[in-house]
Amino acid sequence: MSEGLIDQYLRYLAAVEGCSEHTLRAYRSDLEQFQLQVGSLLMVDAKRIRRWLMELGESGMAARTVARKLSVVRSCFRYCEREGIRDNPARRILAPRFRARLPRVLTMDEMAAMMETAIKGRGALGIRNWAIVETLYGAGLRSQEATGMDLKDMDLDQGIIRVAGKGGKPREVPIGSYGVRALTQYVKEARPQLVRHSTMAVFLNHRGGRLTTRSLRRIVKATMLKSAAHRNVSPHWLRHSYATHLLMNGADLRVVQELLGHASLKTTQIYTHISQDQLTRVYQNTHPRAHQT
Repeated sequence: MSEGLIDQYLRYLAAVEGCSEHTLRAYRSDLEQFQLQVGSLLMVDAKRIRRWLMELGESGMAARTVARKLSVVRSCFRYCEREGIRDNPARRILAPRFRARLPRVLTMDEMAAMMETAIKGRGALGIRNWAIVETLYGAGLRSQEATGMDLKDMDLDQGIIRVAGKGGKPREVPIGSYGVRALTQYVKEARPQLVRHSTMAVFLNHRGGRLTTRSLRRIVKATMLKSAAHRNVSPHWLRHSYATHLLMNGADLRVVQELLGHASLKTTQIYTHISQDQLTRVYQNTHPRAHQT
């Protein structure tokens, strides 16, 4: 088994788990590297996997990266076990410890500056880009959720967007008046100028096809670079900022979990650490008795 097994597993991830092309490429890279170093996936045992982890550590690879690679390998073997292909030799192998990295977020002022820049966009592409950043931040969408949206998924009269999350799990999320305004203008004025053939995709590229997640990343980065903040951001920063700003303004954690489409509350709790850290910094910088003089 070998290349065929990896392909089989990746097809499962695409069809059942709904993984993005970016995720599939990353998984393929990790699995092919693992196979190159340890040999046949059918024959490798727990002892060889532990030696592989030790070799990665000795090479100077960061503990976080090693843990990610082990997670990919472990998930592949879980799939093999479910399919009756072989047992899971990685089941009891522990990943190296590392300190969890907090998601990167924009401040509310930085987010406002980005939106002020986006709204000044001209022409069909400028209006589209404005609608994109308003949608990402206004609804907290993942990149693939935004690029996967079809016209039927929007109910702008109700301010609701329907998206297919991880694993194709559907959810409805509200989008505020700013997002509704941007999307309405885009759909009425800009999208008709971009469309070249029959497509239901909401966000289109300059050739009239569905926008890719890679292009989405370029648009978000370019918009932010034009704003006062000048930070190299990704679309996921806007999703992180969405969740953090909701919590900082009093939103219930479980509500944020539902809005983000997280299967586990534990995943959402990472944002409580961010908001608390930001609140502490605000206190230290503004309260008259935070420091002795």
